[in-house]
Amino acid sequence: MKYWLKKWTAWEYLPWWIANVPVYGIWLWFAARARHLVFFSNVNPDIPLGGAMGESKYNILKLLSPDILPKTVYVDGGTQFADIKRALQDAGIGYPLIAKPDVGERGFLVKKIRDEGELKEHLARYPVGFIIQEFLVMPIEMTVLYHRYPDGKRFGITSVCIKEFLSVKGDGAAPVRELMARDIRAAFQLARFERELPELLDDVLMDGEVRLLEPIGNHCRGTKFLNGNHLIDDALLAAFEPVCARLEGVLYGRFDLKCDSIDDLRKGAFKVMELNGVFGEPAHVYDPAFGMWRAYRDFYRHWRILFELSNVQRRRGIRPTRHQEALRLVRSYFQYKKQLEARLPA
Repeated sequence: MKYWLKKWTAWEYLPWWIANVPVYGIWLWFAARARHLVFFSNVNPDIPLGGAMGESKYNILKLLSPDILPKTVYVDGGTQFADIKRALQDAGIGYPLIAKPDVGERGFLVKKIRDEGELKEHLARYPVGFIIQEFLVMPIEMTVLYHRYPDGKRFGITSVCIKEFLSVKGDGAAPVRELMARDIRAAFQLARFERELPELLDDVLMDGEVRLLEPIGNHCRGTKFLNGNHLIDDALLAAFEPVCARLEGVLYGRFDLKCDSIDDLRKGAFKVMELNGVFGEPAHVYDPAFGMWRAYRDFYRHWRILFELSNVQRRRGIRPTRHQEALRLVRSYFQYKKQLEARLPA
């Protein structure tokens, strides 16, 4: 009952389709003003639908400077595993590593792979295009959401989110299963752990020992999102402006990145794991202390930025994706997602 009440009374834990009902209203308000349902699609003309869904993550990464990317290889579905091994060796990628579908969202099928057998099994189960990246050991994972105007004179960072990974602290007696059950955030992940990592749940940790449970920084996997907007300053803007200026056809995006320290971040010393397009949310709003009404205020602010950028692009002759083409892309993505979901373990 405690978990049920928390799930349905805390905005952070509401099912995403319920929590986003007001956001749908914000979208429709701006769509009506723009007289186009996918008005935002011309904001990032280098990405299909502006990065709303179904885009290739690998194609987006190729737009970035190689010096801010982790070691990365792309493999098509059905590629012989011997060829994959060769590609990993050529790229200098060892284990553990991160494997994620080239097309996907919200951490779907993203996995930290510990050895060759696990990678072979994962890719065989889901025979689609995959991105394989080195596992970055940098201690800080963050998101940074930017926008810029094509005149090159206006640039802004409107959201910084710091991620706190799901973990438990041992007491020398209780197994991990019980430790997770004591914490609301971890308890919501118990069913997934029973299915995916049952052997971990019986471990008894020493008193004071901290065990990282989830290395993937997605909110739906139990990661806590913390508001980092206090970090936005001239140094941060100066670090990101040249990176974003390189992205001529991407005016709005959210970097998912890692760094060793905030000082390094401000110096431009970071690695970008992904760049999300127009549906890259201002993730700081999911801070438990942020509050629902402030979150919707910030969602409105970001949709207004997209609306303004779309109008600027229209004046430059760059039109949004036609409705018929947008519908085709959306249908194609949902069919793809449905096929992969059918392969999930029972």
